[in-house]
Amino acid sequence: MEVVAIEKSALDGLKNELRELLEMTEKATEKYTPIFKEEKWLDNQEVCLMMNITKRTLQTYKDKGLLPYSKLNRKNYYKLSDVQALLEAGQPYNTNGNGSIHE
Repeated sequence: MEVVAIEKSALDGLKNELRELLEMTEKATEKYTPIFKEEKWLDNQEVCLMMNITKRTLQTYKDKGLLPYSKLNRKNYYKLSDVQALLEAGQPYNTNGNGSIHE
């Protein structure tokens, strides 16, 4: 194990900088916190597994406006309630084993 000695003032300065970074991060994410606390959000893989569909079928649902989604940092998220509503209504398309779609 390597031991490094630094002056107390340097350590205090680092602590202050870290504290400021933490505050900036909390402020930046504050506006998103209520969105994610209200409801559970799922990513593409979770939706595909839950609905037992392919990624291509999920894309078709999005393209046709059948499943609303939100994009955050180039990644799609879906409200659990929207996915459940689509499941309860019956999936609008059935896929066969090779992923092609039958209406």
